[in-house]
Amino acid sequence: MANQRKFLLVKAMVTVITTVITATAMSPAFAASADVATQMAVVNEQGTGPMVGQILISESPYGLVFTPSLKGLPPGLHGFHVHENSSCEAKEKDGKKVPALAAGGHYDPAATKQHGLPWGNGHLGDLPALFVDAEGNATQPVLAPRLKMSDLAGRSLMIHAGADNHADHPAPLGGGGPRIVCGVIARGH
Repeated sequence: MANQRKFLLVKAMVTVITTVITATAMSPAFAASADVATQMAVVNEQGTGPMVGQILISESPYGLVFTPSLKGLPPGLHGFHVHENSSCEAKEKDGKKVPALAAGGHYDPAATKQHGLPWGNGHLGDLPALFVDAEGNATQPVLAPRLKMSDLAGRSLMIHAGADNHADHPAPLGGGGPRIVCGVIARGH
């Protein structure tokens, strides 16, 4: 019952944020900014797999807006982050290939080494959770109030298998688990 209440609360928060983002996107000042489309693909131990869509990154007066247009994902909430490197390739760790490990960790230019809220003092790459509907589609935008377009050059976007509690407890890095979808952000932004 508590999980269902938490899910409904997060869903309501996503609806409110979506309304604010949509209103902002329709403003004349917003229309003048350059958007960045990042192609997203499934990742596995062999590297990148099939494309699942794109995430459009836009500037707003309130930070960056990440608007997904994704299909074929597991339903529910997923950890969503900007990672430090511009690669989605698998990399070896402890003798085993790990999907998208070449992307590095969460973008953390201030070296806080602390996972946290998107508006907090932790990793700059910590984003709000990504919501995927029952049909496997992600279309709800999320707002990253501390990020600027200039932060994104040479970075990647990552979607994790599980939800993110925006803390290092009880599991490190929010407990999002394995990396399942990744996209390299176009250079020059």
